[in-house]
Parts: sequence; structure tokens; C-alpha cells
Amino acid sequence: MATDKTQILATQILNGVGGATNIIKLENCMTRVRIEVENEQLLDLPGLKKLEGIKGYVKQGQQHQLVVGPGAAGRVVEAMQSLLADGIKQPETFDASQRFTGAVLDNDVANKDFVNNDITQSKAQAKAKYSAPMSGALRQLANVFIPLIPAFIASGLITGIINLLKRPDIAGHLALDYPNALALLGVFGGAVFAIMNILVGVNAARVFGGSQAMGGVMAGILSSPQLAQITLFGEALQPGRGGVIAVLLVVALMCWVEKRLRRLLPESVELILNPLFTTLITATLAIVILQPLGGLISDGIAQGVNIAIDRGGLAVGAVLAGLFLPLVLSGLHQGLVPIHVELIQAHGSNPLLPILAMAGVGQVGAAIAVLIKTRNPRLKKVIKGALPVGILGIGEPLIFGVTLPLGRPFIAACLGGAVGGALICYWKVATVITFGISGLPLALTIISGKVMLYLTGALITMVAGFIFTWIMGFNDPEE
Repeated sequence: MATDKTQILATQILNGVGGATNIIKLENCMTRVRIEVENEQLLDLPGLKKLEGIKGYVKQGQQHQLVVGPGAAGRVVEAMQSLLADGIKQPETFDASQRFTGAVLDNDVANKDFVNNDITQSKAQAKAKYSAPMSGALRQLANVFIPLIPAFIASGLITGIINLLKRPDIAGHLALDYPNALALLGVFGGAVFAIMNILVGVNAARVFGGSQAMGGVMAGILSSPQLAQITLFGEALQPGRGGVIAVLLVVALMCWVEKRLRRLLPESVELILNPLFTTLITATLAIVILQPLGGLISDGIAQGVNIAIDRGGLAVGAVLAGLFLPLVLSGLHQGLVPIHVELIQAHGSNPLLPILAMAGVGQVGAAIAVLIKTRNPRLKKVIKGALPVGILGIGEPLIFGVTLPLGRPFIAACLGGAVGGALICYWKVATVITFGISGLPLALTIISGKVMLYLTGALITMVAGFIFTWIMGFNDPEE
């Protein structure tokens, strides 16, 4: 149920984006309201950025992303969708004469400019679509894994709790006194990994436009224990080989085959024959070609990352953490998600995530320095609201609302993150979670014996981000 504050913000955002009929797509991630619009000329970006509750703004491809914070993003989008459902829905076919029907606007726009604006905007959208194919592909990849974040968080935290309870210096003889309880917790924490491929298959089919049930079936075939009893080309098949990489390849092919058959088969038999032929064709190609290919890619990723971290030490850690925030700005960080998953599936731990987490910790240190030095009351208020979630590992409000707009503090935060990343890599700190947790909560998921090293690295990183920001300074905004 949307609060009055959420309802007001939702209405103001609809106002600022040019009204309901200007919205093509509306969705949210953990911290951002993501909107694609028909006509960018109708956007009031200065007004949107000044709204109470907007902590930052970024544009990726065709998406205008408003940072409102964790939890708030889902509530705001839900409130906006409710407003759209109350009678201001976008018509399926755009008509310039209906542009402002039911829309809420701040500015008057001359009717004579509609057509010209639409033509200009259509050209801009087409140019953006074909100039950033990688961005679109990575966004699709992220959409496969983002719905799994709650499950990964729960699994990682439960596993971290188990690790603490097994330590005699913390929990005494609790593990010996209650072995069944710990075993049951182990089931709770490991369940997501037991069905990881199935979940990825279902989500991938949804993102790629195919049947979700068929996506789950394809993943189930790749993971079936019965594969181990089958010999092909002189070698026994390996259940689950290639992990999520193989699943993504196979489900992408499945969706392509399913769509083609839907066009070719007569409607009277399509419902029966399409899933049959899709399964036979895709599963055969999967076992013979795509799963072995996925296995090679998966092994290469896991081994390559581990070799780079083991041999690169300080330098590799500094580069990875120092460049992570620019990757977030470009959206390229989404391509790292399968790598996190592969590291867990291959080795049971993830050394990459703690390194990258230092980038967010550097942001916290930089923001504290800005908070102390700035005389701008609005900036102070933004920082005070964003710092708690930043410490908990959600850094987007600090990035887009504080350090990035100020310029030099963003660079200082990256440098602070590089210091921490170098130390975390050198100390070989690893976590038992794939992704979804960062900052202070990640300490609960760090492998046994490395927790204090992680916390020490985080403290040094925060101090480094603070010092770099203090030395480099920034232009204190009047507004």
C-alpha cells in the first residue's frame, strides 16, 4: 500500500516525464525507477532531479533511471502503475493528437511541435538502439539474475550464520549439541544452489521471450543426474557441466527455435508439436554442442579469474575495485553476474565480490568527507539519508546523488576503493555468496578465518576514500 509520500512522489515523477501517455516502459530494480519515454522533449529533468525523494539520476541507453533508494523503488513504481491503471493508460498506437489526454504536465508545448518532435525522437531512439547493442544485451543478462537476488541474499546469510555457529570460540559446543539443527540450516542455505540452473532457465526464457516452463525443462535436462549414466563419443556426460553459462546458451537457442516453429506450424497442431520439436531439437544440440561449449567457457572464466587474483595480487585487486564504479555507470558491471555464479559453482567461494565491494566502501568514506566540508543543507540531507544504506552495501544513492555530481569526490572514492581492493586481493578474502550483498553485511558471508581481514580492509578503504576526498576537494554547490 503506497504511503502519501510515495503517492506524491509517483505523481510528481509522472508529471516530470511528460505524463502517462509519454511512458513506453516502466519498471524498477532494487534502488531505481526505470522509465523509457516516447518523446524526450517532454522530460523535465531539472525538475525531476530536484524532487524530494530523488537521490540521483542516470541515463543508460533509452532508460531514464531515478535513484530513490532500496525498497522505495518498488513502492514508487507500484504507485505509478496504480495511477496508470486509474484511467491514464497509454494507447497501443501512438497518436500525436492524443498526446496529452489524461496526462499531467508542468509545461505547455505547442501542438505544432508534436510531429517534428516525434520524428526527431524516433531517429534518436533508433540511433541509440543500434549504437549500444552491448548495453541492451547486458541489461537482458541482468534481468535474468536480478529476480534471484533475494534468494542469494538469504542463502549467503544463512551460510554465514552456519559458519559462525560452527566456531567453538563464538558458539561453543552448539554445533555438537544440535547437529540436526545445523544440518537443517544447511539445507535452507544450499537450496538455491541446488535449483540454480532451473531458476536461471525459467528467468532466461522469460527475458528471451520463450516459454518459461520450457526454459526450466532445458535447464533440468542439462542438470539431470541420469546424464552420468550415458556415454557419448567415448566420454561419459557430466550433469550440470557449464553451469549457468550453458543454461543461458541453451535457453537462448530454445527460445529461437520455439519462435520459428510457432510461425511455421499450422495453428491446429502448433500447441502440441511445438514443445515436442523444440525439446528434441534444442536438447540434442545442447548435449552435443552447447553444453560442452558452455563447459569450456565456464572453466575458462573460473580459472582465469582465480589465476588473475592469485598471481596479480595488489595490482589486480586495485584495478578491479578502482574501475568497478565506472563499470556501474556504464552498465557493464551486469556482465560480471554470471562470473560470480560460476566461481561459486566451480569452487564453492567467490574471491571477486569482496574486492569489488571495496568500491562501495570507498564511496562511504568520500561521502563522509563531503558531509563534513559542505555547507549546502540540501546536500547534507541527501548524504545523511544515503549513508546508512551505503554502509549496508547499496551505494547508488551516494554515487548518483553525491560523489558523481561533484566530480572529484567520485574519483577520490574510486582511488579509495582501489586501496581496499588491493588489500582484499592480497589477503585472498573470499565469500560464500554470489552477489546481492556488499558493504558491512558481506562480512557475515566471508569464509572462515578471513572475516577480520575483510573488516580491516573495509575500514582502511573508508579512511582512504575520506582522505583522498579531503585532499582533492570539490566545488561546494550553492544549489
